[in-house]
Amino acid sequence: MIDTILFDLDGTIVDTNELIIASFLHALEGQTLEPFTREHIIPNMGKPLVEQMLMFTGRAEVDDLIRTYREFNVRMHDEMVQEFPYVKEVLEELHRSGIRLGVVTSKVRMTTEMALKLFDLRRFMGTLVTIDDVKEAKPSPEGIRLALKELGSEPERTLMVGDSSYDLLAARNAGVRSVGVAWSMKGEAYLKEFDPDYLIHDMRELLAIAGIKRDAP
Repeated sequence: MIDTILFDLDGTIVDTNELIIASFLHALEGQTLEPFTREHIIPNMGKPLVEQMLMFTGRAEVDDLIRTYREFNVRMHDEMVQEFPYVKEVLEELHRSGIRLGVVTSKVRMTTEMALKLFDLRRFMGTLVTIDDVKEAKPSPEGIRLALKELGSEPERTLMVGDSSYDLLAARNAGVRSVGVAWSMKGEAYLKEFDPDYLIHDMRELLAIAGIKRDAP
């Protein structure tokens, strides 16, 4: 029986993909040896921002680039972030059914809160675990374990839903079942390489996985 569902944020329940790409392109313009494109960014989405900046630039210190990225990201946030289909209605139904919900993300808390509040999703979440709350980001199980502790939940009754290998591996490392979302920018075939317990093409499929029967339309 599933009584807890944890979600990644970016690319899973909130479509921040184009904002993230635009923020990287803005911050890294003229900062890399070769022209920097979205094709460099997409395979690495899901990693912590600092880790990506260090890798993309080869620099030992990237505080200035982080500031530039975040200034652009916050300024353009509400204009560029979009909703994914059926997310709000599914979260509402899960919450109404007594399922404990939370977010485990490698994003900082400020912009995590911004995204959830933009689409009125914050009220469904019993816990938010961000990169600010852990020593090790996903695929470490630390964030999931902290969320379980805060919710009073057990791994065997929990799902972790995400769009990247970091989410699926973190789920495995924490002993919870994983759900890959086929709308990941990395593609369905990529997610299958990491053997998710479930792969969904529509957020409404989560209801059946959680044992919640939907009324016929």
